[in-house]
Amino acid sequence: MVIRWTYAFADRPVARFAGACAFWTSVTGTRLSEFRGADGEFVTLLPEGTDPGVKLQGVREGDGGAHIDLCAEDVRKLTALARRLGAALVADHGDWAVLRSPAGQLFCAVPWHGEAVRPPVVSGSRLDQVCLDIPPSRYDSEAAFWSGLTGWEQRAGSRPEFRVLQPPAGFPVRLLLQRLDEERPASAHLDLACADIAAVRARHEELGASLVRKGAHWAVMRDPAAGTYCLTGRDPETGGLPDGDARGRTAAV
Repeated sequence: MVIRWTYAFADRPVARFAGACAFWTSVTGTRLSEFRGADGEFVTLLPEGTDPGVKLQGVREGDGGAHIDLCAEDVRKLTALARRLGAALVADHGDWAVLRSPAGQLFCAVPWHGEAVRPPVVSGSRLDQVCLDIPPSRYDSEAAFWSGLTGWEQRAGSRPEFRVLQPPAGFPVRLLLQRLDEERPASAHLDLACADIAAVRARHEELGASLVRKGAHWAVMRDPAAGTYCLTGRDPETGGLPDGDARGRTAAV
């Protein structure tokens, strides 16, 4: 197994980074690590008694978004595999690398430091998914890329436009591949599994988030740093639909 752990990364504008840090530590029940990077742009959200699975990055261009970090014992091996499958190398930092998927989504290959225990459910929700929003013309090839890179089981989602890449048991973050209705650049956002969307939404709004739109089993939200994310009606423990679907399908977002 090349990939040993995963991190969900929320990328937020530097001008609003403090607000993003305050919001996401509150909703995940974590505290901030020391800031890292040349400009203090990286920070990890540290849970009590378990290993982390979420990080934040301050970005100076654009409105931010999200990406996934894939942790490996051999970063060079993972990077080489990604490039063979069609990824482009964006930056080589020696012990870690920034890459771009064939459809244009950024991700990172980083060292595994022995993480093994995922963060707990907090106030009825768990941040457990990075959703890749993929234009229809690139969807099948992008799904093949991520499936080949991770080696994770690919499952059907709850709607035709979704596929789930399910990592080994105990990983903190999985991938949801969403086929968009329109041609636009690939992007990504974070999803939280919620036992009660209405209750989680109310708590998030008290912390400064706002509702963008509401669906049958999901809610699109905007955090205080103007980043969008989704609350989805899934079991926070298993990630599956609340009816206990054995395939672990995701609710639509």
